[in-house]
Parts: sequence; structure tokens; C-alpha cells
Amino acid sequence: MWLDTFPGSLAPRPALEGDRDADIAIVGGGFTGLWTAYYLLGLDPTLRVTVIERDICGFGASGRNGGWVVGELAAGIEAYAALADLPASLRLARAVFDSVDEIGRVAEAEGIDCGFHKGGVIRFARNRPQAERQAAEIAHQHQLGLTVDEIRLLTADEARAHANATGVLSGIFYAPCAAIDPARLVRGLADVVERRGAKIYEQTAAAAIEPGRVLTDRGTVRAEVVVRATEAYTRDLRGRRRQLLPVYSLMIGTEPLPQSAFDEIGLADRPTFADDRYMVIYGQRTADNRIAFGGRGVPYLYGSRISPTLERHRRSHERIHATLVDLFPALSGARITHRWGGVLAVPRNWTPFVHFDRAAGTAGAGGYVGEGVAPSNLAGRTLADLITGTDSERVDLPWVGVRHPKWEPEPLRWLGVRGSRWILAGSDIYEFRTNREAKAAVALARKLRND
Repeated sequence: MWLDTFPGSLAPRPALEGDRDADIAIVGGGFTGLWTAYYLLGLDPTLRVTVIERDICGFGASGRNGGWVVGELAAGIEAYAALADLPASLRLARAVFDSVDEIGRVAEAEGIDCGFHKGGVIRFARNRPQAERQAAEIAHQHQLGLTVDEIRLLTADEARAHANATGVLSGIFYAPCAAIDPARLVRGLADVVERRGAKIYEQTAAAAIEPGRVLTDRGTVRAEVVVRATEAYTRDLRGRRRQLLPVYSLMIGTEPLPQSAFDEIGLADRPTFADDRYMVIYGQRTADNRIAFGGRGVPYLYGSRISPTLERHRRSHERIHATLVDLFPALSGARITHRWGGVLAVPRNWTPFVHFDRAAGTAGAGGYVGEGVAPSNLAGRTLADLITGTDSERVDLPWVGVRHPKWEPEPLRWLGVRGSRWILAGSDIYEFRTNREAKAAVALARKLRND
């Protein structure tokens, strides 16, 4: 939907023609790669920055996600506190909060019309186990140091004032989040990076990243530093199939809706919205008054394969539509104009990372677990600081230098991922039907945290 309604050209930029030298080579024309280029050239406009993209900028997750600029890292505050300490982890959390506002500042300053609107996140509890988890979560987050202005518990009436969903028992309002059109942001950012002097080569597939060079199907790019910004597509690079797990998420988009629909369902301030089931769902009211809504649940493919056929997985799209109508029955007659999907990246320890090895000339960031729009901005700023040797408050944040183990070889990986998803999906059904906590999901979540 985002790319289909993009007002500009999607014609590919020229491909690389033969070998090339650069100061910095960036593999991946999504948010991580483009933010890195943007801030590098802001710090040193003389740098020769080259971006390599297999398709077009924004083809992957950056152009097809839910449009949530959410100030959150998947691992959570405690995971990073275990790597450093609680004050450092809170500093990282609030740096991601600031990245939400930074994206808005850059979009305005650079004239990128991406529908940025900071309306926060509203998460509903729609059964008793969800409500109990919400109350415990808020108490714990405040104990860790977050404030009521950042995250707070809502009564059922307060939650419905944001969005009039069915079956609401309570809610959480999480302030650091904005809604955007991600394709307009990533395509606009690519244009800005190009105007700043970067060379962007599209239709150029990287086959391998080695110290000091990128091997592609169109030639070799030699550079002092090579930045890997490939997220789920990392599995296509030589020797890296088990580094990050590609997980599918699918979306639907409605036709533009009349004001009468929003009079009934709410979303007046365009908050992004979800509920607290284990199998993640996410939605937003777009700037042109559509509902963009998605969820996870497409089967994992053996060998971490990525297949375009799963982007139109009919049964998954039907379940997503049914879930949207269950939330907002007023949308039962709304026409669905777009169905699509894509892959996000999950590290084995579920911990997003930034790394830089000056001696090896390699850098990278990612593993956002589907929450990468805001963190990728912070990652780009951090990588730019590290590469240029700029001393900043970002270079010692506790996600810098995080390493993660490889995923298990097959068939263990397939069995583990498929089994985990079966447990979580079954737990959601159990909790909605019985109003009792699914102990299997609680045990699985505890094991994943401990792993």
C-alpha cells in the first residue's frame, strides 16, 4: 500500500558498473543504511559514501512495515541493564525515545512529507490475563524508572476514549510513538542522502561482505569501512544464514474511510494501536484516513528461506482481517484495497545491536524484531559517530558491541520456531476462550528471556 500510493517515481537508480572505491560502503538501502549515510555526511560532507541496494531503496521492511515510529527496543530495559547497569540502560531507552522526535525533526527540516504524527501507542487488554499483565507491566516499568508521562495504565473508559475497540478491560498508553507512511520517509531520505553527495546503486545484489570490500553481482566496492544494514536479508550473504532469523509479518490496508467511521471507532489523534495477545498485531490510522493493520503468524520456512509467495498468504490475511473486524466491527464493510507482507529480523538473543570494528573495517546494526523505525535512526547516528571518531553520548550506549549467538542449524531451527509459534497462538486462543492465564506461554516467554 505504501509503495502503491507513493506519489513519486519508483524507477530504480542505475546499478553499479564495475569496481569502485569509497570511504564508506553501506550494504542495504533501508532505514539503517540511509540514516547512517545521512549522519555521516552531516558530520563530514567530504566522505565518499556508497550505498548498495539489491532492489530499490525501501523495497524491504523499511517500505512495507506498519508505520510505527515506536521508541522501544525489543530486548527491554532489563536486558541491557544486565549488560551494563540500569542507568545506562535507561539512557539507551530515552535515546530511542528521542529518535522518535528526531525523525519528525528531520522530516520537517528536509521537506519529507511522510504523514508524521506523534499520537503515542494505545494497547488494549481484552481479557483478564491481558489486563493482569498490563497492571504488572506498568508497576514494573515505573519501578525501573520510566515515568507516567512515558507510560501509564488506562481504565477501560480511558482506553476507549483513544480507540473504541471491543471487549476492552484496560489499556496502556505509551507516549514515545508516531505514525508515518514509511515508504515516503525512506524514499525521501534516499533523495536527501543523494543530494548530500552519496552514491546510491540500486539493482545491485551484494553476495558477500569481507574486510575492506563488498562483492556484488555488478562489481566490487572497496572501502575503509563496510556497514552491513541488511536486516532479514542478511541470510542471503555468504556465510551469514544463521545470524538473523527472517520472520514474516503481513498487513492489510483499507480504502480511505469517511469521518463517520472514525466517529464510531475513534483514533482521533492517530495513535497506533494493538492489544496484548502473544501473537503480535499492530495498526494505525493513516494520514489519508485508511486503516493499515498487520500481524504475525505466517509459517516459518525451512532453512530461513524468504519467498515472495508468503507475502500474499491468503489464510493469514483472512485472519488479520477477521481480527481487525473483531476489534472494530464498524469496519466489517470497509473494502480492503491492499494485502502484502515482508520479513523482519530476529537475533537469537532478541537483542538489537550496533557494532563497529575499526581494525576489521566492519560495522553494522539491526536485529530490531519488527520495531526498527525509531531504533534505526539512533543506530545510524551512533554508527556515524563511531566511524568518524566523534565523541558523543551515543557511542557508549549498552547496545554498542552486543553480540548474539547463531541460530541453531536445521532441523532444530524449524522445530523450535514452529513449535514456539504454535504455543503462542494456542495460548491466545486459550486466554480469549477461558479468561485464564496460559501457563505454557508464560513459561515460553521466561525461557526466551533466559536464553
